[in-house]
Amino acid sequence: MNATSGRLTLPSGHDRVLLHCCCAPCSCEIIESLQASGIQFTIFFYNPNIHPRQEYAVRKEEIRRFAERYGVPFVDADYDSELWFARAKGMEDEPERGGRCRMCFDLRLQRTALHAYENGFRFIATSLGISRWKNLQQVNDCGRRAAAPYPGLAYWDHNWRKGGGSARMIEITRRENFYRQEYCGCVYSLRDARRSRSASGREDMRLATLAADGLTDTSE
Repeated sequence: MNATSGRLTLPSGHDRVLLHCCCAPCSCEIIESLQASGIQFTIFFYNPNIHPRQEYAVRKEEIRRFAERYGVPFVDADYDSELWFARAKGMEDEPERGGRCRMCFDLRLQRTALHAYENGFRFIATSLGISRWKNLQQVNDCGRRAAAPYPGLAYWDHNWRKGGGSARMIEITRRENFYRQEYCGCVYSLRDARRSRSASGREDMRLATLAADGLTDTSE
């Protein structure tokens, strides 16, 4: 695996972190960097925002297989999409990076923090901030807020974009031939992406298909 420029270190001399992952493309560079730095970590997959269900299954299966290949522990949390839709009620027309995204980050990172606290982790981190489409400050604020209620738990706000992280993410995604989604994940981001493509005269996007990617739906 390719090492990053510079060895990563967790604050206060700790060497174990619970990493919330949203998909393989956003997580792959982080996973390789953590492994190259000798940091112990477990992947926590909790993303009830992803729609439709088949899209969720494909994204989860890709990151699960990547983790399995390198012997990284993988926690598959529930796909409680009903809870996500309940939290999103009234926010259907919020813009990207607005209140709906903040709610979504809060929900996912709060669940990550709870699992971390219950299983003896001292730090949580997330792959959400590596994408240039996300508001990094918004992600970090949600991470800190999620960890705050739990004594001894902290959010690691390492900027994964720095030092060429975003470029390596693209390189690894191409190397691994990961499915590259064209929208964030939720039904409203899908709706808005389709509207944008239609307005500019572009073809509709291709959603993930289990048959095409040779994947098995393990999300039941």
